[in-house]
Order: sequence, then structure tokens, then C-alpha cells
Amino acid sequence: MPHALIVDNDTENSLMLSQLFRECGYSPETAESLPQAREALLRHKPEIAILNEQLDGDDTLGLLESIDLTPATEIYLMSDQPTERIDPRAIRIGASDFFSKPVNRDRLVRNLRDLSEDLSSPAEKTRPPGRGDLLVGESRVMQRLYRLLRKCAPGDASIFLAGEKGSGKELVARTIHRLSDRSQNDFVSLDCSAMAPGVLESELFGHKKGRFRGTTRDHRGYFQRAAGGTLFLDEITEMNAGLQARLLKALESNEVRPVGGEKGISVDARIITATNIDPEEAVERGRLREDLYYRLAQFPIRVPTLRERGDDVLLLAERFLEERNTATGRQKTFSSGARIALRGYDWPGNVRELKNAVLRGHLLAGEEIKSEDLPGRVSSSNPGDGDFIRLYVGTPLAEIERRTILSTLEHYEGDKKRTADVLGISLKTLYNRLKQYNGH
Repeated sequence: MPHALIVDNDTENSLMLSQLFRECGYSPETAESLPQAREALLRHKPEIAILNEQLDGDDTLGLLESIDLTPATEIYLMSDQPTERIDPRAIRIGASDFFSKPVNRDRLVRNLRDLSEDLSSPAEKTRPPGRGDLLVGESRVMQRLYRLLRKCAPGDASIFLAGEKGSGKELVARTIHRLSDRSQNDFVSLDCSAMAPGVLESELFGHKKGRFRGTTRDHRGYFQRAAGGTLFLDEITEMNAGLQARLLKALESNEVRPVGGEKGISVDARIITATNIDPEEAVERGRLREDLYYRLAQFPIRVPTLRERGDDVLLLAERFLEERNTATGRQKTFSSGARIALRGYDWPGNVRELKNAVLRGHLLAGEEIKSEDLPGRVSSSNPGDGDFIRLYVGTPLAEIERRTILSTLEHYEGDKKRTADVLGISLKTLYNRLKQYNGH
């Protein structure tokens, strides 16, 4: 039975939520304060946690930031006050829904039943229907992302994607478009970091003929090109303050005024934006207007890093290898050493770095790609090299445990009893952990 944690000092609300969770097939636990919540989170990581943001003035989000929750934990936030404003830190911790009290029971029940179904279903069934070949992954953290995409794709809410460089934010945006009611119209992508401010303004809003030397006709901007479809603005924090103000005005009025024009033009495009930096930091440093952020983040989504995705690394590597084999008419494969190296590396460059590593390996290798065919930083990253395990500062505790168990098992050549004895755990616990890892 999935475990749930309810954190609220409103006893009546906690009782109501506990009953609702039980009716939906969850085992609820309650906490009335942040110290109680911390103890509960350290004792048992829940599949879902719903927390009051305003808990006697305590910093609920700060608690979540300090606790090593698995990236696959579903996090909902409650507010005692009706508000559409979302704390930028909520994206960083991965909160996926927000409720004003009294909580909308029907919406929460739908969410809980969807989550329960996903937790009990094979990974293949949890992927967004019709996603095509854009997103690849079966890890729990990707299953959670798929749930969010199914939830946000219908409708016209503006979506804000936050994630590291190379994590696949544009693929997520394209998937949302494919799943939306606008899928028959265009998906238009604009990288705000790739153009000078004057050019970006013209490309975004368009310009009238004669406005610039040599222009003999009106220029349609990206807003107009995305009419009826989706406009994806990547690296929104690279847009200067003046353009951000114009963008906010356009979003509020559903109208753009071309550069050099006197009249506005009505526009109808769904907006998806993305950044590779912490939104809270961007707002604090003045790189993103706070009012614009709240307008863009009607539905915020944190895109997971590759190092959080477990064995998805190997799934993606096989996909990229298959693409290269198809393009070249070859049938190359990964050696076991290459697979260990790929899985053990932390991939700071995320999916983009992995794809480039596979390309290099394919170019250099014979019929079998070995670890030495991969970039040096990857081939030297074996976490179980000899009698040592290589770990990076900030590695989640769950990942440390996984690497320790698998590397120890490999060191003792698959002897499970000896592995369990050395690690100081029962054989049953070892089998349970191995079953869990294989399930990912």
C-alpha cells in the first residue's frame, strides 16, 4: 500500500485528508509541525507528501530542500490563503500540484487515483499516450514526469520548465504540444540566448516593412507564426528586462505590437518557457521579473537530471546506438565494461553529453564499443573500480546505497550471502534491494 505523509497543524483538515487518502488506497501518516515531519520523512520516504506552506511561520520548503527525498516522491503544497503565486523554490524541490484550502477534494482524488494506478502499472503504461519517440525512460522519476505531462497538456495554462542544460527541456515541451489540443498546429521554438536584444525583439513580435534598412515587407514574429499552436521560449532568463516587460504585456493582453507598428495584433499561442538556472535565483538576481515568472509558471515542471534517472542511462544509450547503427548500416554493440562505465558516470551534461559519448564510441570502435572507446571522463568513472567506489559530492543517499550494494556484489562475483554479510544486512534485505533495482 503506498505511503502518504500529511503535514498540517489544522487537525480537522488532517483528519479529512487522512480519510480521503485511505479511501484512495493509501496508508496516511500525519505531522503537525516541521520537526515531526522531519522525523517522519527520515523514518519512511512516502510515495506522496502533502504539506501546508504556512505552518506557523516555519519554512516548509526549506524542510523539503534539506531532506533527501527520492526524486520520484510526489509533492503537493497547500496554502491557507487563496493565491496563484507559487514560490520559485517549489519548482526546485519538484512540487507537482498546489491547493488552496479548503482543498478541492475531487481534484485531489483524481490525482491520487492516477498516482495509485501508475505506481501499480508497468512503466510502459505510465508513459504519455502518443508521445512518439521524443522521451525515453522507465525510471520512477520519469514516470512521475509522464504523469505531470498528462495532467498539464490539455488546456492553455502557461508551463515553465526548469532543468539543467542538456536535460531535454525542449523534448518535454514538444511532448506537451503533441499531447495538447493544439497538436495539429505549429510548435515554434525560439532560443532567447541566441540573438541580440534588438534582433530578438523583432523576431518575437515582428516588424513593419521599412523599419530596418532593406526590409520591403512586414515580418511576422514568432508569436504570429505560432498562432493556434505552441510557442516555446528557451532560456527565458537571457531576455533583457525591457523585452520581459513587453512580453508580460503581450501575455496579459493576448496582443503584440510589431516593431515600428502602431496597432496591436491579436495572438493565440500557448506559451512554454524554460531556463537552466534556479528560478528563485533568477528572480532574486533580477534576471527574471517576478511578475512575469508568476505569469509564465501557471504550471511549473522540474525536468529531472540524467543522474537521477538510474538505468534510463542505458536505455538512452541503446537508443542512440540504434540510431547510429541505422544511419551507418552497422550492428555495433556495447561491451559489459562500456555499460558499467556508462551507468557509473554522473553525466553533468545530461542527455546531450550521453548522446555525444555514444557518437564518439561508435566512430572509434570496431563491432563492439568498449569502455576505452568512450570519452576519458566516462571510461574512468567506474564506481566499482577495484576496491573503491567513486562518488561525487551531493550524490543522493539512495544512489550511494545502490552503488555500494551492486559494487560489493560484483566484487564478490555474485555471492549474495557474502555480500550481505560484509554489508551487515540480511540476505532478505539484499534480495529486496536487488529486486527494487531490477524493477527500475
